[in-house]
Amino acid sequence: MDTPKIEIALTVNGVRHDIAVAPWETLLDVLRERLHLTGSKKGCDQGQCGACTVLVDGERINSCLALVVSRDGAAITTVEGLAEGGELHPLQAAFIEHDAFQCGYCTPGQLCSGVALLHEGRVHTREDIRELMSGNLCRCGAYTNIADAIETVLDRQNAGREAAE
Repeated sequence: MDTPKIEIALTVNGVRHDIAVAPWETLLDVLRERLHLTGSKKGCDQGQCGACTVLVDGERINSCLALVVSRDGAAITTVEGLAEGGELHPLQAAFIEHDAFQCGYCTPGQLCSGVALLHEGRVHTREDIRELMSGNLCRCGAYTNIADAIETVLDRQNAGREAAE
């Protein structure tokens, strides 16, 4: 017997998708297998590594743990949607500037998590960065460079705010 599909709508990287999904499909699997957005990685498939981190309505989540039916109507941003108009997101540019990746497997999740972190407004120090990024693991140990990249963007944001005042 075939399991009935559930019709949902997702806006992924600014594009609306009406899609029929099985009740048990995860957001990660739909992004990768159905929408062919393979930037988000399936690392541990248990929500422990952060390689699958995406933004849902602006908040970072582990997409391997989210049933896609629970995200009906949501706005999803994957690493593929961070750049705008051919311009890298400032954090993407800072990752390149600081060589904040080695094998690159964790990079999409690190970037999505870092972008959300910068928007959350809770980070003020390097220690904050390290603590609030602790849900994203890097097997290569590029943590120092990742923190450098985030700190650079944070400093530039703060300088821009001060100049505007």
